[in-house]
Amino acid sequence: MFAPLLAVAEEFTPEATTYADPSAYATPLTTSADPAATGAALAFLGFFWLIAMVFAIVGIVAMWKIFTKAGKPGWAAIVPIYNYIILMEIIGRPTWWVVLFFVPLVQIIVMVITAIDLAKSFGKSEVFGVVGLVLFSLIGYLMLGFGDAKYVGPAAAEGSTPQPGATPPPATAAQV
Repeated sequence: MFAPLLAVAEEFTPEATTYADPSAYATPLTTSADPAATGAALAFLGFFWLIAMVFAIVGIVAMWKIFTKAGKPGWAAIVPIYNYIILMEIIGRPTWWVVLFFVPLVQIIVMVITAIDLAKSFGKSEVFGVVGLVLFSLIGYLMLGFGDAKYVGPAAAEGSTPQPGATPPPATAAQV
């Protein structure tokens, strides 16, 4: 029953060939990349990694200062996800909004709304929220943290309007 199939298969099977030198077909263990080019690429990447770390540290410092101005623990700025929970408390949004930061495309809209609410919570305008905190975020967050902006209360809390000049609750030693 299988004899015709085997006959066809034998027609297409190449003859077994033994090669005298198997090393002729082996992959070399070394590459032909120029060591100077490799070093230059690593230096280039290292430089940009260093710049990214400086931006990250400055951003953490700015968020730390914003959190302490709002009467929240500054160390929360360095804890992933928890910092978003604290941010939602500062601006008066429900905690479940943190989940929206993980939904593609929705996160962009939520980020803009959150930035506007954060600006309003510190007595700034919606324009500052969009331009300062979304477009030029590092500068805007530094302005909120180290500038003369005062926390006036959660802007998005139900039925509450931040009152300019209101003072936040005092920070305890554990929060600083």
